[in-house]
Amino acid sequence: MSKTAIDNIKKRIPEFPSSHLILGDFFEVDDAFDLIIEQTFFCALNPNLRENYAQKMHQLLKVKGTLAGLFFSVPLYTDRPPFGGNKKEYLSYFQPYFKIHDMAPCYNSYSKRNGKELFVKLTKK
Repeated sequence: MSKTAIDNIKKRIPEFPSSHLILGDFFEVDDAFDLIIEQTFFCALNPNLRENYAQKMHQLLKVKGTLAGLFFSVPLYTDRPPFGGNKKEYLSYFQPYFKIHDMAPCYNSYSKRNGKELFVKLTKK
């Protein structure tokens, strides 16, 4: 997790409770959440960690918890982030752990990413 992101949110929204901000290794977080919003973390992870990511998200979410966000749906870099991918690949990681509500082209992406993202909404099985 990113100290830069933590510092940024503290500066932009000083009233946001510090107790809700976590700085540490994602794979070592020991907590439970109703909702996790994904934005650019998955694509920053080396693809060999994606199965671990799906398992960890399943572990972190409470019963019927939701993972929602955006994943790239195009090939990108192979040697550095952001790493891309495709729906078929992502389904292989998430279907064992989640009910797939949405994994479809995002209709309201930022203009430079238009046509390159999937909107994802998954519920813990």
